[in-house]
Amino acid sequence: MISDNLIRVIENSVKNNWDREALSDYAENTTMTYADAARQIARLHVLFKNIGFEKGDKVALIGKNCSNWCIVYIATITYGGVIVPILSDFNPTDIQHIINHSDARLLFISDHNWDSISEESLVYVESVFSLRNFSLLAETVEGHKASKVIENLDRLFAETYPNGFQIADVLYPTIPNSELACISYTSGTTGYSKGVMLSANNLAGNVHFADMTKQLYPGSRVLSFLPLAHVFGCTFDFLSNFCLGGHTTFLGKIPSPKILLKAMADVKPNLIFSVPLVIEKIYIKQIRPMLETRGMKWALSIPLLDNQVLNTINKKMTEAFGGEFSQVIIGGAPMNPEAEAFFKKIGFRFTVGYGMTECAPLISYTYWTDYKHNSVGKLLDWMEAKIESNDPQNEVGEILVRGENVMMGYYKNAEATRAVIDEDGWLHTGDMGTIDFDKTLYIRGRNKNMLLGPSGQNIYPEEIEAKLNNMPYVLESLVIQMADNRLMALVVPDYSAVDAAKLSHDDIDAIMEENRKSLNAITASYESIAMIKIHPNEFEKTPKKSIKRFLYTNMGK
Repeated sequence: MISDNLIRVIENSVKNNWDREALSDYAENTTMTYADAARQIARLHVLFKNIGFEKGDKVALIGKNCSNWCIVYIATITYGGVIVPILSDFNPTDIQHIINHSDARLLFISDHNWDSISEESLVYVESVFSLRNFSLLAETVEGHKASKVIENLDRLFAETYPNGFQIADVLYPTIPNSELACISYTSGTTGYSKGVMLSANNLAGNVHFADMTKQLYPGSRVLSFLPLAHVFGCTFDFLSNFCLGGHTTFLGKIPSPKILLKAMADVKPNLIFSVPLVIEKIYIKQIRPMLETRGMKWALSIPLLDNQVLNTINKKMTEAFGGEFSQVIIGGAPMNPEAEAFFKKIGFRFTVGYGMTECAPLISYTYWTDYKHNSVGKLLDWMEAKIESNDPQNEVGEILVRGENVMMGYYKNAEATRAVIDEDGWLHTGDMGTIDFDKTLYIRGRNKNMLLGPSGQNIYPEEIEAKLNNMPYVLESLVIQMADNRLMALVVPDYSAVDAAKLSHDDIDAIMEENRKSLNAITASYESIAMIKIHPNEFEKTPKKSIKRFLYTNMGK
């Protein structure tokens, strides 16, 4: 068990950084100090108490990244509740399913998302609150007290703190690290939803790591553009920085290169957390075309001059990211080998880590100066790993991990838990790799087929395919990622049905376009299929009749 109690760490951070800036919304140009945040948290605690919310109850949280999102998160876990973050980009049907599956009693939701939710579909939710201003949107249980409590919340808060809320009033209950703190859903699709149960200890392990590296500290600046509903963005952009007295600014917009680089220049972050796509976009669109010009090729061919050119590129990239960061930590998916090799060559301050939702998320990491090319860092001290192969350093096998960061299991899904955590406590990651003598991990292949969306969203192609395969004249399909990161579906038509209906090639193309539109209407926006390409023959399969995906992944490049 991690020695640092998560709730005590949060409490001490609030007290020790009372007058420091804590949370900012870039688009709105607003900022909360730790004192401001503590008062908002205290108001929600008064609300929870007066509506009968109890320790262990669930709070579903849905909305874009913002300061209020973080206030609800902290208020819930410091009260003893369980937070259930849900990606706002999920399909409304999937959002409703997760809310119900999690047994959430309270729902904090953006007004935009609430407009697409059917109130009658909520099974356990008693009260719904706006994430914008914490006003009451709906009371789904007759006789529930939320409306009266909200009407009198100012009075109730004043009665609770008659001398005004002061730093001495920050006293959160004792909650052991062994308690469930968060349920993070790895997917939105109803048939595949798995709620990862993360204890306070799992989260504390990641916060403890951030503290050990000394790259987040009182006053440290972080620009948050990864989804908070995903554990990578939540744990490091927000939770660890908050626990260590840092200042997080939420972009609040789609992180296009233009918007993101402008915000970087304004915020000047001290540490940057990113997914590969952000870095790779800059390389592919801005750097690689420049390197391929005749003049640049000539300059790079001349000794000494090539180093000057590469140093200039590195300096410009560093300035583009604000100029004051210790390093860029990249996670969530493998990095493009070509881009990684180039950034390593020019001396850009970056490193690649490895993690998964089931580990809240971190498994391995190395500081950029010690980072080994093509690796995903060194195993954390409180984690173990082994490779299921006869020669773990050279022979690829599945990566198994065990330790403080490993989840409690999947919520209400013992069968799925047993499938990934064996009797000895080893979590089967589904990733294939090797490990060095010094515990440096190398990912050699992805066994789970997951793709990464434009803002770090997890995309599970099998889920999209399952829906597409049920559509007219589709025999089987395969979803792959194109060079521009959009999704394409390879479709093998049901030729027997096509022949029976006497359809032409033009007819098939028209039907598949309708299928594409119908599919995009029932999936999340980041799962949208940009095009369907007809594949003439059935896909090659393994003896177990699984499609050999590796044969087709480059067809979209």
